[in-house]
Amino acid sequence: MNVFVTGHLGYIGVHLVKQLKALGHEVTGCDIDLFNGCEFEPFIRPDKELIKDIRNLTVEDLTGYDCIMHLAAISNDPMGDLDEQITYDVNLKGSVALAELAKKAGIKRFLFSGSCSVYGKGDKLDLSETDTLNPVSAYAISKIEAEKQISLMADAHFTPVYLRNATAYGFSPMLRIDLVVNNLLGCAHAKGEIRIMSDGSPWRPLIHCSDIAKAFVHLMTADVALVHNKAINIGGNEENYQVKDVADYVQKLVPSASIKFTGEVGDDPRNYRVNFDLLNTLVPGFKLDYTLAAGMEELNQKYITKDFNQEDFDGDRYVRLRTLKHTLNKIKQ
Repeated sequence: MNVFVTGHLGYIGVHLVKQLKALGHEVTGCDIDLFNGCEFEPFIRPDKELIKDIRNLTVEDLTGYDCIMHLAAISNDPMGDLDEQITYDVNLKGSVALAELAKKAGIKRFLFSGSCSVYGKGDKLDLSETDTLNPVSAYAISKIEAEKQISLMADAHFTPVYLRNATAYGFSPMLRIDLVVNNLLGCAHAKGEIRIMSDGSPWRPLIHCSDIAKAFVHLMTADVALVHNKAINIGGNEENYQVKDVADYVQKLVPSASIKFTGEVGDDPRNYRVNFDLLNTLVPGFKLDYTLAAGMEELNQKYITKDFNQEDFDGDRYVRLRTLKHTLNKIKQ
């Protein structure tokens, strides 16, 4: 198949390009390359590359593709809160406009990278796709509204699918440490402490970044009658953890590190345990490659091999928010 991937230079995108090419698909990537120079290791490039803002794409850019996988976004709650208007412009308006272009270009399947953060402050445990959404950030709101508006375009010739991804973690050549698992393990290596900013009680569904990419690949060819215009939680029922559980895993990997509850964020309003039965029903061939233990062990070995240290942890290279702040400051000057 001929596949168009937005955000192909990102944390998940580099895994997705690698998997698609390994299966023999033709891949075009589109990315603004905001995080150029932030790579942890070299990675595989797509067959064709557009360094371009998704908001500047044309119908001509998208003609001839079978599927578009839309990952490009202002990519988490803190980044989204930095400038809410940019978040809505990119994640909501940009995504809706991209879907409109894709439909005009004749692309039959549009896979949208959403998030389980739409459940926000969950009103119960084991949340499914039909449960109440309680977003607590501009990022989550932008994802919900994009789902709603894109769903109106669905018809016999255009199939959008909304992947509500669990919280990503794990090794990627475009490493990020501004994610709970990667951050706690990185802090243990860099500072000898496992710093938890809440009381450690909030629930998070967790998924390795490579497994998110794998879900995209499976949903590209899933039965259209089953997945058409569906929101689907992406993860595994056994991969829901409280933050304090993650800290315990980290301490097993780095026994010299001590757990410290800083409490600086108070009661974390994001608390959601998620059910993934629908994914297993609609795409029975999909299985996670990683458990949390296996993914953390892999990342731990990468940290050791690369001698991940305090300079890496406190620097800008692996923290998207810091890089984004520098870019916004340059724009405003």
